[in-house]
Amino acid sequence: MGAERVDWLDDGQQRSWRALVMGTTLLFDRLDDDLRRHHDISLVEYEILVRLSERDGQMRMAALADALAHSRSRVTHTVTRMEKVGLVQRSSSPEDGRGILATLTDKGRDLLERAAPTHVAGVRAHLVDLASGSDFAALGRVFDAVSDNLISAHPEMEIRS
Repeated sequence: MGAERVDWLDDGQQRSWRALVMGTTLLFDRLDDDLRRHHDISLVEYEILVRLSERDGQMRMAALADALAHSRSRVTHTVTRMEKVGLVQRSSSPEDGRGILATLTDKGRDLLERAAPTHVAGVRAHLVDLASGSDFAALGRVFDAVSDNLISAHPEMEIRS
């Protein structure tokens, strides 16, 4: 087997890549910490509440996992924890009886309404307000392209609404 040619990153690309890795790690850690400190909820739990609220309070578990780009087992584990504290409930799908629905409870909706301002303030302070409008729009286009590329390369990752 011959060695494959590697198209190494140049210095500027390497700096940008490392900034992305460091910045996203620090950003997600800070957003998670803020939610945990002020509302006793993780960033992943918050995102589950958001996704459910955007879908009239209810989604199939498989679609929820796809929408979050998380494994089904990770979402099942997280929803189980959330169900134990009354933020969501699970039930069989009335459509076919096979699928499992996650449903936002009143307690979950109340927590989401209280946590949303904390989360939005953090996103704004630690990302949105640090970039120009055109830079932030470019960031969105880049990550749309990344998502589209990865989903097309792995159709099993397709995000369903």
